[in-house]
Amino acid sequence: MQANQLKEWKHIFKLDPAKEISDEDLDAVCESGTDAVIIGGTDNVTLDGVLDLLSRIRRNHLVPCILEVSEEETLTPGFDYYFVPMVLNSKEKKYMMDVQHQAIKQYIDMMEYSEIYFEGYCILNEDAKAFTYTNCYLPDAEDVKAYAYMAEHVFHLPIFYVEYSGTYGDPQLVKEVSDVLEDTLLFYGGGIETKEQAIEMKEHADVIIVGNSIYTNLKEALKTVEAVKEEG
Repeated sequence: MQANQLKEWKHIFKLDPAKEISDEDLDAVCESGTDAVIIGGTDNVTLDGVLDLLSRIRRNHLVPCILEVSEEETLTPGFDYYFVPMVLNSKEKKYMMDVQHQAIKQYIDMMEYSEIYFEGYCILNEDAKAFTYTNCYLPDAEDVKAYAYMAEHVFHLPIFYVEYSGTYGDPQLVKEVSDVLEDTLLFYGGGIETKEQAIEMKEHADVIIVGNSIYTNLKEALKTVEAVKEEG
């Protein structure tokens, strides 16, 4: 995927390989018109779980599949793209650079770099498992905007990901972050449960990620796809 193709995306569903989803619901997600499906999570993510979900998608669907690499052990061929998070507001260098370094060191021979995208992550929900797992601190608005600037101008990352992970975030902050970025794409994820929320966040973000509501209210989650596509 070339960068200009990535810029055409507006909506992604995120599936957790540690959570159960029926074949019927998975079919609905994959045929919804979403631009891609990310497979990734924080807890109990195993290679078996990743492969099972990938195989079920591939069996009947052509939707692009992305592996969000959180554990080296879950790296496997077969995905269209690989997203590698760099958690910018972690207190530990481990989650900013060391995990990524080890993955590249071990798997460099099997990597096709045109398929790999590094994401500058900023996790903004203190109650989220990912926030605790990666030992983050809660940044203020100026911190977040500075991280966005670093993502684009220091690290030249293709994606800056504002992650509220399970709770709906602050649209004003997302707008302010959007104003900082020019070429780096702004992804927003967290707490989108209705088409109205999807539209509100898509007004500022280049791509919205819908995850938890797949498992809590699939009917409403599916409406988010058409909502953001209609907004243009």
